[in-house]
Parts: sequence; structure tokens; C-alpha cells
Amino acid sequence: MPERDYSYLLGIYLGDGTVVRVGRCFALRVFMDSRYTNIIAEVAEAMRVVNPRSLASVYPHPRHNFVTIASYSKAWGCLIPQHGPGRKHERKIELAPWQEAIVDREPGQFIRGLIHADGCGVMNRVVVNGKDYAYSRYFFTQVSKDIQELFCRSLRQLRIDYTFASRGKDVSIARRESVARLDSFVGPKS
Repeated sequence: MPERDYSYLLGIYLGDGTVVRVGRCFALRVFMDSRYTNIIAEVAEAMRVVNPRSLASVYPHPRHNFVTIASYSKAWGCLIPQHGPGRKHERKIELAPWQEAIVDREPGQFIRGLIHADGCGVMNRVVVNGKDYAYSRYFFTQVSKDIQELFCRSLRQLRIDYTFASRGKDVSIARRESVARLDSFVGPKS
């Protein structure tokens, strides 16, 4: 198993992906804003690397600003065992022991996939005592408490400080050292 690519792809799936049965196989589909061409290419490549016997294709929506990145294979049902009926935030999401071991070895790639799917890096601007300050920070927004905890668990493993914002649905990373650590492996969302 190419663990680096798998950990990234698992993060992407937990954020913007779905696995559904199509005939006798499964389809892994990831939905992304079409502006993020580099991430789209990286997701398609991760699908190809993780499941090399299956093609990964990008399908632009004819009228809207998003694409579907899709790969079809019988293996996706085993490779992403979190799939199931209903929305991810309405059902229990936990990693299988073999997935947990991969994420423990590649927490940065897992975080990177989750941020590429459901996160962002922003320049936060504040005015304190009439002075303007600007600093970088990251947000990760996820309704599923299970997925949010998997994200936070990997942050803790890498000793990245975080807090919760917006009624507990957003994870915020704002400390200079933690932002620098994320910058070292997440990179720009493009």
C-alpha cells in the first residue's frame, strides 16, 4: 500500500468524497471546486497510485464551477470501509486498525487531505488599539464530530496547537509555530 498517497486520499474522501456501489463495482467520487486545478490533479494521481488497476478521470460539470474526480473498482469498497448509506456526519466514522496505523505513520498527509477538502488557509486581519495586525491561520470546518476528532488527533500527534471556533464546528490553527508547521506540508490551496 502506498501509505503517503493513501493517507492523503483518505483525508480527501472524508472531506469531499463518497463511495457508492455501481453495478458490480464501487465508484470513489470526489467533488471539488474547479479552481483548484493542482489539488484536482493530485487527487486523481492519488487514486491512480492507491488503486493502479483503476483509471481516475476528471469530469467537469457543464454549468457549475465544480468537477467530479472518479475511479471505478471492486477494491474501493475494501480500501475505504467507511462508506455506507447516508451522510457521513449522520453515521459513525472510525478508522479500521490498518487505516489507523497508516494515518499514524503519515499524519501530515492525512491532515493535508482533510484541509484540501474541508479547510483553508487565510490571512487574519485584526485591529488592536488602532494598530492593524495580520497573521496567517488555518481553519478546518467539519460537521462530523468523528472526522473532526480524527483531524485533531493527527494535529496532536504532530504537536500542532488548535482551538475551536464557530460553535465547535471549526477547528482553528493560529499560533505562529503551528501555522508554520502546517505550511511546511500543506502548501497553498490551488
